Amino acid sequence: MNVMSPTLSIVIPAFNEAESLPELTREIREVCEREKIEYEIIVIDDGSKDGTFDCALKLAETDGRIRGAQFRHNCGKAAALSEGFARARGKYVITMDADLQDNPSEIPGLIKMLEDGADLVSGWKKKRYDPIGKRFPSKIFNGLTSWVSGVKLHDFNCGLKAYKSEVVKSLDLYGQLHRYIPVLAHWDGFRIGEKVVEHRARKFGKSKYGFARANGMFDLITLVFLHRYTARPLHLFGFVGLLCSLFGMLILAGFAIQWAVTGNGHVRPLMLAGVAFMIVGIQFVSIGLLGEMINHRMANRDRPVARAIGEA
Repeated sequence: MNVMSPTLSIVIPAFNEAESLPELTREIREVCEREKIEYEIIVIDDGSKDGTFDCALKLAETDGRIRGAQFRHNCGKAAALSEGFARARGKYVITMDADLQDNPSEIPGLIKMLEDGADLVSGWKKKRYDPIGKRFPSKIFNGLTSWVSGVKLHDFNCGLKAYKSEVVKSLDLYGQLHRYIPVLAHWDGFRIGEKVVEHRARKFGKSKYGFARANGMFDLITLVFLHRYTARPLHLFGFVGLLCSLFGMLILAGFAIQWAVTGNGHVRPLMLAGVAFMIVGIQFVSIGLLGEMINHRMANRDRPVARAIGEA
């Protein structure tokens, strides 16, 4: 077996999963050897306190296909995945959680979908064994993400995913962006697929997630803003500025008509609010124009110099 250039890299971010790792790596080994898949396992210990890294070291001593790294403190799943992707050497990359809820028997089917043309295959845990405190936030998250991003998936945050190597090398993950990997890949032009996968009940430990995942919605807002308006900031700030200015103009026009008809021109709080809306609107438009100027400057600076061939 040529372990220097494996067909498959399996990236496993692990946080306090020392009990699960031996069984998970054994199941992966059984599946890959049965299917004759050349593979490597990359365990990224995300600052565990239960001896997860020591467990990974012992496993690596008996199996040279197991590699990995350790963070000195908990950095989050996005950072762990990013580290694993940087170390992956396989033509295909599969990620799975270390808690044994992802079934390694899904590996051949995921690879088959990549071979059939998909660039990224996201697992769909259609039947879940998680508590309601985890399932309910996931339903809200998946529905909102699908609606906002335009990517029609049922389970964005499933840890079991398969990628072609060029996909993982293109990703820039930080914060909670691991939840939006299919969105990022779709916006980069990669083909996204989905596969129903088996979800197993947790065997050891307890879930690390719950309602706290709602914080990831701020990352979705950031992604949408950067994707849609980085190259055209005036479209966003200008729109908001015009709305504010229009609202302010309507208020002031009402007072102007009242003053013309009745001669009553006393300053009132609503009139001051109209002036404030006008000022805020002008500021928003100005911010948008400044963004356009910066974009124009950067585009001209980075434009390559082309040397013509075959022209008079």
